[in-house]
Amino acid sequence: MESFLSQWGLAAVFLFGFLEACCVPIPSEITFGFAGVLAGEGRLNIVAVIIVGTLAELIGSFVSYTVGRVAERPLVSRFGRYLLITERDIDRAEHFLAGRGVGAVPVGRALPVVRTFISIVAGFTKMPALLFGVLSLIGTLIYVVVLSSIGYSLGSEWGKLNHSLSVAT
Repeated sequence: MESFLSQWGLAAVFLFGFLEACCVPIPSEITFGFAGVLAGEGRLNIVAVIIVGTLAELIGSFVSYTVGRVAERPLVSRFGRYLLITERDIDRAEHFLAGRGVGAVPVGRALPVVRTFISIVAGFTKMPALLFGVLSLIGTLIYVVVLSSIGYSLGSEWGKLNHSLSVAT
């Protein structure tokens, strides 16, 4: 993944961000963290990483939102396993949204794991698309800025951190 990001730069940031927001299990922490490292090394522009990453995640979250809105829970429950979406994931995101109202969308889009499924659940609940888009943009922007900035500030220490995270996982 890191070699693909190194070779393809912003195109890889867009692709990985988009796919992750569409519920494909791609670790966005690595995508945006390592893109920040590349920006710190001068190989990418940090502002471009943030803009491209945010747009990719926002577009991908609208795909997930649309799937939730059109297909609704029974179809997503039936076919979600092909994207590694479990009933428990959907239940957790639905509970998170129900307990917090519309404020759950920006918070959910800024939290690992929940961030992927909150868009589908927002579609289930028929949240207005414009409201979803604004709230999703807020949470996504915060998430991308934080992860990219961490990678940017870590620089050469990224390898050590990534190795430690791999061992812990």
